[in-house]
Amino acid sequence: MPINAETKSRCLADEIRSHTAKVGVVGLGYVGLPLAVEFANVGFRVTGIDLQDSKVDQLNTGISYIQDVPTDTLRKHVESGHFRATSDLSVIAELDTVNIAVPTPLRKTKDPDMSFVVAAAEEVAKYLHPGMLIVLESTTYPGTTEELLLPMLEQGGLKVGKDFFLCFSPERVDPGNPHYQTRNIPKVVGGMTPACTEMGVLFYSQALDSVVPVSSTSVAEMVKLLENTFRMINIGLVNELAMMCERMGVNVWEVIDAAATKPFGFMPFYPGPGLGGHCIPIDPFYLSWKSKQAGVEARFIELAGQINGQMPRFVVDKIQTALNNHAKPLMGAHVHIAGVAYKRDIDDVRESPALDIILLLEQKGARVTYTDPYIPSLRLNGHLLSSIALEESAGVADCVVIVTDHKALDRRFLVDNAKLIVDTRNTMKAYNSSKIVRL
Repeated sequence: MPINAETKSRCLADEIRSHTAKVGVVGLGYVGLPLAVEFANVGFRVTGIDLQDSKVDQLNTGISYIQDVPTDTLRKHVESGHFRATSDLSVIAELDTVNIAVPTPLRKTKDPDMSFVVAAAEEVAKYLHPGMLIVLESTTYPGTTEELLLPMLEQGGLKVGKDFFLCFSPERVDPGNPHYQTRNIPKVVGGMTPACTEMGVLFYSQALDSVVPVSSTSVAEMVKLLENTFRMINIGLVNELAMMCERMGVNVWEVIDAAATKPFGFMPFYPGPGLGGHCIPIDPFYLSWKSKQAGVEARFIELAGQINGQMPRFVVDKIQTALNNHAKPLMGAHVHIAGVAYKRDIDDVRESPALDIILLLEQKGARVTYTDPYIPSLRLNGHLLSSIALEESAGVADCVVIVTDHKALDRRFLVDNAKLIVDTRNTMKAYNSSKIVRL
């Protein structure tokens, strides 16, 4: 006798509450692996799925490659059987819930590359069974879940909200943040139907501290884009302000610090050498692309993108001017980069402005070396660079450029030993020296 939809829903809900539901996560990167571990932490048996066999093999030995997932924690779950990794997608047939956390890059034309999401959804559709919860976490444009995933999942005859449940929940991971991680960052969830939202909220509330339901998948998709577009545009504003202040001879950092004393109506953002990471340089262009499909021009986004994209060149011009003021041409100069990760205290170089700065410097004839305790080597433009200890390079380089302000950076050593310092992060704020040139 076939089981009706209400019974399927009740069975899945009971399994989620009792932590007996079999949880799956497709994509074991900086979003998927921490999520998988949080569910293992509360007793679920989690299967992580990734097509890279090297990742799978490493995880199954209990060794983490994600900074925010301690190896000791992962090993405990592997040994207890609460976490396993596989590249065999057929295991989806055994799962009760599947979270899709795969990359969503931009093509060179700045339109979304949905190939990873489509490939994952095709596999889920192949093994979809009644009473299953599917959640897309990959950042994407509004309408993706409804327009792309739903038809693929319903093509076998199962109906959303009755036979299976489909939600979108935007990832909000901030790599390297010691205070806010997967467990305590509020989780937004929007379902294709009210029943889907209810199931998604129930699922996440088992492992995460706070869950925020919204009315639809499109709202949830737009939430993520608003968050990162807000940051991108405000960073673009202060970057443009930094360019203005340089021409006017005004200290932009002092301006921002003074403005930040206002207790209402102002939120400080800070200039820098350019945007980095997977989210802020990329996500707003999903919204821009989608808005164009709707006949609306996203002018703020496009303008902020142009300004932020100019910052590496602005930094190189700053370096060239600083060297020139010290009677040294950029061509043939030894420029040492302090920090190449895209943000402080992480081991990720995705979209890092340091990469563009190094390439621009090399194009102008500079000899470039770098120091980064998190990035031991870097392949760029066909050649391999290796991190060199600051003690070996700072004193001999013609200029040290602080691109990433890691906490481990010995600022006092730089002041005492470097010939010239270009500080793009205002990390040398405490030092008053003629050898320091600020952004």
